[in-house]
Formats: sequence, C-alpha cells, structure tokens
Amino acid sequence: MRLGFPVRVYGCPNLPSHDARHWADSPHLSVSLAYLRDILHYLHANHIHMYRMHERLAPHILHPELPDLWKQIEECAIELAAIGELAKDFEVRLSFHPSSAVMLNALNEEQVSRSVTLLRALASLFEAMNLGPDAVIVLHVGGVYDRPTNSRDRFIQRYEKLPQAVRRHLALENDGRRFSFADIQAIHQACGIRLVFDTLHHQVLNMHDIPTHQALAYCLDTWPEDRVPKVHFSTPRSEIRPLEGTSHLKVPTWEEHSDFVNPFEFAAFMRSARELRKFDVMLEAKARDLALIKLRQDLDKFAPELAHELA
Repeated sequence: MRLGFPVRVYGCPNLPSHDARHWADSPHLSVSLAYLRDILHYLHANHIHMYRMHERLAPHILHPELPDLWKQIEECAIELAAIGELAKDFEVRLSFHPSSAVMLNALNEEQVSRSVTLLRALASLFEAMNLGPDAVIVLHVGGVYDRPTNSRDRFIQRYEKLPQAVRRHLALENDGRRFSFADIQAIHQACGIRLVFDTLHHQVLNMHDIPTHQALAYCLDTWPEDRVPKVHFSTPRSEIRPLEGTSHLKVPTWEEHSDFVNPFEFAAFMRSARELRKFDVMLEAKARDLALIKLRQDLDKFAPELAHELA
C-alpha cells in the first residue's frame, strides 16, 4: 500500500510545487516541471510513492488573456515524458485534485466551460506523461443549487459528455458538506465513474448512517480489477488556535484536517479493512510529507504489523 500527501513539501521548504509567478512575469510549465522533478527526487529519497500535484502545474492555464499558455503542454512534450518516466522509475503514483471552483454541475455555463477546460488540460498533462488511469483527477460533485437530485443529474450529464481521454482519469469523492457517500453512490450507478472514499467527510456527512466499512468496500469495488483504488484519510483538527489578524481564538469545526495523523485511528481503520481489496491512501494532513513520515514512525512503534505493509 502506498501512502501519499498533497502539493506542498515541508521537508524541503524552499522547493515550490509549481511556477506561481504572476502572469505578467511569464510563468511557464517548464519551470513547474523542473520543480516537480526535484519533488520526485525528494519523494524517492524518503521512500514516498504517491503525490498530489498542484492543479496549476501548467500556470494560468485558464487566464483569458493568455491563450498561448495552452501551447506550453506541446512545447514541454519532452520534459513531460521524462517526468512520467521518472515517476514510473521511482514508482510514484501522481494525481490531481482540482479546487472547489471546478464544478461540472454548475448553473453558470461559463463556470462549467472553465471547469471542462481545466479537466482537459490536466488529463492532457497525464497523457503527455504517458501515465495510465491510475493517475487520477479527483472531483467533488459541486454545488447543490436548485435541488440535490437535479445537481447530481447535471453532473452525470456533463460527465458523460466529456472526452474519453478525460473520463479515463476521473474519480469522484464524497464531501463533508453537500454530497455524501450515498450521493456519489447514486452517481456511480448512473454513469460508472470511479469513487474515492474520504474517511473524515463520511464521519461529518452521513445522513443515512451507512457504516464506514460498507461505504469503503463499495467505493473500492467501483474500480476495475486491474486498477488500484485510492482512499483519502485524515483525522480532525482538535486544537484551538488564534484567528488570523484578530485577538480571537478559533474553535475547530471537526471538518478541518489535523496537522498530523492520529496513528491509533489510522491503525484501527486499516485493520478494519484487512479483508477488502488493496488500496492506496492519500493522507490529508496539514503537515503534508512531515505527517506521512511521522505516521510511519508511529506505526513502527504502535502497529508494526501494519508498518510492514506500507510503501
């Protein structure tokens, strides 16, 4: 089983996740790929085999005044292929998780168009890296708008209109505010999209009281037998902390990710899933790679039989 983390690398704080310069400074995909190459070497040195890339790896891809940025994917064909080969050599599984602004079910057609454009770009990056369907773009359903059922139906209709080259990389995740496991289950049954189970979201949004084990098993079985499912795992933040820019304190909402992963909760989750098919785990913790490294150390101490199963 592979463990992964998203975007920012804290163990190498001077290493950016992408070229974040202002559009006027001519950001370029080639710069982002140079950073990504260094990140892959960092992952390899620390025996980490899964990583979520920044959705803006191709900088300002949606900027209305910079249509030439689309050409950067073609310009960087050699670099993209080399990055894909390096990821394969290091056995690193790559993924994207676009922001909540990407909504296939939006009422605003312009927002839908921008969402589709970004998904096409991310899928094009995977294709240029020669990465197969295990390289996934994880989506949420989107907004509720008029009615939840209508919103689900719009997602299904627009998903089915996407090019096959995009759909082959997509997966759908339950969220913690609008669309629960039951909702994404209904969407899968209608269109067949793979499902990514998020443990914390299921804890905070589960109106039908579906057991975690049952929901997890269902999500895993939506993946083809020759593909490795992935799961998002996190534990809720419990600390009180200063509210930025004020003298007030912020109380946790339980939807927020903790800085580090509670090893006892992780061990209990993994033990409960022993008889299910194998899957990879994206750790959604604020401390990113540091949280992953500490979890491995904690499991060595508190759950050594699980530590041996981690890659």
